[in-house]
Parts: sequence; structure tokens; C-alpha cells
Amino acid sequence: MNEQIVILDFGSQYTQVIARRIRECNVYSVILPYNTPAAEIAKLKPSGLILSGGPSSVYAPKAPLPDKGVFDLGVPVLGICFGVQLFGHFLGGKVERGEKREYGKGTLTIKDKTCPLFKKLPKTTQVWNSHGDKLTKLPEGFKPVATTENSDYAAIENRTRHFYGLQFHPEVVHTPRGKEIIANFVHGICKCGKN
Repeated sequence: MNEQIVILDFGSQYTQVIARRIRECNVYSVILPYNTPAAEIAKLKPSGLILSGGPSSVYAPKAPLPDKGVFDLGVPVLGICFGVQLFGHFLGGKVERGEKREYGKGTLTIKDKTCPLFKKLPKTTQVWNSHGDKLTKLPEGFKPVATTENSDYAAIENRTRHFYGLQFHPEVVHTPRGKEIIANFVHGICKCGKN
């Protein structure tokens, strides 16, 4: 299997849905536990890596944290919700508890139309939020590319390293254009075919 996306599962109720969305793109995906060693992931030669959401806080004493080596695999990485907070936690940003839990529909405003995740999407689109913590300082090399009502960092990118983060859930039906965002990651950024 030469083209596959590896999903690291941090306990999200939507991890299986992420896998299904990738398969709907006609690409193979495999779900692995969050603590799978980076060396084991490297052996799979994935085309890309997705860090799932999850109910934990990155700074909780028993937070499910990945092998730091996953950021050095040289493949595109998409962090979803908890996954985007892992970028902050491991790469020098800052994550803090939000003033209020953001749960439910939101409006995403795309600030950088050149971001490959949002190819062919309108400037504003509905998204689904479900998080208590949020990124308050971006890691070095990242820039914000989209906002919601409560987050200046609803989507971030480090285009040089092919790292992308979403504070919302593109995999659920409540994010109507989410399938396109995932397809843009899988086909456009990870360069997987459609076979």
C-alpha cells in the first residue's frame, strides 16, 4: 500500500468519521493509537498524518501526547481540534483554556484564499466547533489563515513544512464543506491519487 494516510487517535468521538472521509476520497487510511512511536509510523511510509481531536487538555497531567518525532517525519500533517493544540504544545506556541467552551455551529472566515486547504471554498462557510481550550500563541513559522467568531486561529498553516491546523471539525456533517477541506489535504497537499 503505497498511498495511505495515518490517523493518530487522541480519543475523539469522530476518529472513525475522519477515516471514512479519507476513504470517500478513494484513499486508504489507518487509525493508530496516539502514542505509536514515530519510527513505527515511518515504516508505513504514509503520504500524510492526521492528528485527531480528543476530549483532553494538552496540559492535563495524563494528557495523551504523541511521540514528538511525528513532527519530524517529513510528511504533511493536519491537526484537528486537539491536534492543532498539539502543534502549539510541541512546537513553541501556547494553549490556554478558553473563556467559554465553544460548542456548536460557527462561521469560518477564510483570510488567506491561497491556503491549499481552502481551494475552491467560499470566503465564509459553516463549521462545527467542539473545544474548551484554544491556541493563544502560534508556534514559530505558522500563520493564521481563517477565523471564527471566537478564534483568531481557527485555521493555521506552516506551508513550508506542510503543517495545517483546524480548530473546528471538518469531518462531521455539520461542516458542510468539510469533505472538500479533507479532500484538499489528501489530494492537494499529500498528493494522493483518487484510485
